[in-house]
Amino acid sequence: MKYSVGPGHVTVIAEIGENHLGQMDIARRMIEEATRAGADMVKFQSYHGEDAHEDDPERDWFCKIELSDSDHRQLRAYAVQQGTEFLSSPFSVERARFLCEGLGLRKIKVASSEMVNFSLLDYLNERAEMVFLSTGMATIEEVKEAVAHLGQVKTVVILHCVSQYPTEDDEANLRAISTLMEAFPNYQIGYSDHTIGIDAVLAAVALGATVIEKHFTLAKTLPGTDHIVSATPEELAEMVRRIRRIELLLGSGVKAPVLREQAVRELVRRRWKKAQRSGV
Repeated sequence: MKYSVGPGHVTVIAEIGENHLGQMDIARRMIEEATRAGADMVKFQSYHGEDAHEDDPERDWFCKIELSDSDHRQLRAYAVQQGTEFLSSPFSVERARFLCEGLGLRKIKVASSEMVNFSLLDYLNERAEMVFLSTGMATIEEVKEAVAHLGQVKTVVILHCVSQYPTEDDEANLRAISTLMEAFPNYQIGYSDHTIGIDAVLAAVALGATVIEKHFTLAKTLPGTDHIVSATPEELAEMVRRIRRIELLLGSGVKAPVLREQAVRELVRRRWKKAQRSGV
């Protein structure tokens, strides 16, 4: 697996979500394209459409595109075959139970809408080894409360997020990444993006985000509400390339001469020391 969360490697999650339109051939192709573009993980959503509130205008849509248990198993196996990791967001304890006990997943994504679903968090607290926690619509106090419900999880990655599709530039508030770093110094902080384009993602990496989640689509013209904020295969590949370059540019943070500086360091300093002795 390419997947790695840690210093020097920003984990890129391609959020397929509902952009597969409930069609397995599209879902498989999206896994292929996301892997080819360099994504470390591909993320889906796990729910039963009938669980949505009867007044929800998207209830019929959710029922149409939901993934069956068999679909989940096939897609997880296909992701592994392609060389990436399968991830999903459960929208109920029952779906979390299926992911953890049915599929054997130990890494789970919690969507912003479920961040205060403490029954779900408490279930994951006893079973997940890693939780990616999106924090859209939340205050810092609510994030602290959610994190407290995940106290037994080995690794919790807190993702700054704004639950607007698309998120306007003046709503992105990327400095909240630094705020979360200060509030949670022992946790990794990442960014789940809903802006159009990839600039916000690159800025988030420069600010220190260790995990990036970006919606992914095969074409922005497909049916559904998420395609407009999603990266195409070409855009995702470009995003990954730029993230990897930013990682190199950020370096280790140690202030010391780099190797090529050392070759000229003594020469330059001797030159000026000689000038000083000569009184020039």
